[in-house]
Amino acid sequence: MGTRALPLPCQFELLLGEDRNRWPPEARFIEAAHLGDVRGIKEIAKELDVHRHGIPVTVASTSYMGMNALHAAGGRGRLPAYQYLVEEVKMDINKPDTSQDYSPVEHAITYGNLPAVRYLLDHGADVHQQRSGNISLLHSAAAHGHSEIVKYLLSRGVDIDAQSIIGTPLSFAAQKVHATVVKILLQHNADPNKGTRIIGPLDMALHKSNVSCVKLLIQGGANVSGAGPCYNPLVTAAEKGLTEAIKCLLEAGANPNVLDQFGRLPIELAAEYGTREDVEMLFPFTLPISTVTNWSVDGIISHVKMEIKQLEDDNFVKTRVSDLKQQGDEAFKKQDYLNASVFYTQFLMCRGAAMVGRRSHGGEEDG
Repeated sequence: MGTRALPLPCQFELLLGEDRNRWPPEARFIEAAHLGDVRGIKEIAKELDVHRHGIPVTVASTSYMGMNALHAAGGRGRLPAYQYLVEEVKMDINKPDTSQDYSPVEHAITYGNLPAVRYLLDHGADVHQQRSGNISLLHSAAAHGHSEIVKYLLSRGVDIDAQSIIGTPLSFAAQKVHATVVKILLQHNADPNKGTRIIGPLDMALHKSNVSCVKLLIQGGANVSGAGPCYNPLVTAAEKGLTEAIKCLLEAGANPNVLDQFGRLPIELAAEYGTREDVEMLFPFTLPISTVTNWSVDGIISHVKMEIKQLEDDNFVKTRVSDLKQQGDEAFKKQDYLNASVFYTQFLMCRGAAMVGRRSHGGEEDG
């Protein structure tokens, strides 16, 4: 089922009150268009036509809150209203509104009105149009979860992997938790690994804790290794306690021995944020951590709890910060830049924790 903001009449009621006699005629005109009331459109247009330009000219030129009649008609999507506005009044079928940059067909899409979408595209609306941010009609349909409109747009030859500033239509569907649309797009060979330069559809689904989409994307060939330490699917799943997602990722070959940007393993995150079951699941696949003396599920959980407690100890943090800085310097001198980066990142993380601790206790920061 798709999503849509508060219906236009309700928005107007919140803004202008429920008494429509007190509304400006432009607002009543746009509401009539929203309801598909052709007679109402014409009657209010007569009221607005103070300069005697004629009803068609007045209808075409009247707007309110950035929308004209053709934008508003998407609310009910009644074909007689579209036929009047497009075929008789000759309104510009591709003109965007001035509030959201939505064209008439995108307004129809957001309301999930397939007959209206079909009519507008059949009468000259550009199926390949993009608004600001390179958002295509397919992006909009996917984001709102309108599966039948998604299918129809695909049948009209739209680019299934169209790239916007925040990802592909598949990324939008995953981010908005529309599993049906994710499935449709994958069945039509959408690229499960195409997103932005740093985050893809799988990462989107995980950040929304959407396990159903995670499973679909993995089955569809999503890269379970992610785009790097900043967006590692297994790290995200462990940090969010997504047991089923962890299981799917491990079965698909995700590496549980890759550190996150702060030098933590998925099993450590599971011990802190997840459940014992998550730790048990990761344990057989995780290489022993040298600082964990008791390499067992209980030992890892105890170790992580102890580390959390130690981070509250100012003296421990100072010593840890010093050690990490020294280890980073030594690795850098050896031209071991990968480990140097890990040590320096942990150094900055611990130093930040120390500063936060001092602030929370009213202490002073070191220079």
